[in-house]
Amino acid sequence: MANLESALQQLQEERKQAEFQLEKLDSAISVLQGLLGRNSTGSRRGARPGRIVSAAARRRMAAAQRARWARVRGQSPSAGGRKGTSSAGRILSAAARRKIADAQRARWARFRAQQAKKAA
Repeated sequence: MANLESALQQLQEERKQAEFQLEKLDSAISVLQGLLGRNSTGSRRGARPGRIVSAAARRRMAAAQRARWARVRGQSPSAGGRKGTSSAGRILSAAARRKIADAQRARWARFRAQQAKKAA
């Protein structure tokens, strides 16, 4: 019987210590929540209610997103023949490329002439 009484007393003492630690943790949590203020996740969620979307709408949105990714990856025939490249650019004729190259050479010639004047 003495063993049972001492075991009971020991368990009660451990329970008191656990309650004391729980109170300390609760106070620390409340202090941290007070410091966070509006930045806590709970208040952010309550600040603006999210829209409610039905399951069918979520399925349609997911299917649309999968289709967009498939086009980006080039897995869909509706990708326009391009394989996920972001540089869709126009195809220039040889004459147009020649004009652009000539204009660029002229710009560099003017630049070099200005640099030569400054150096002289």
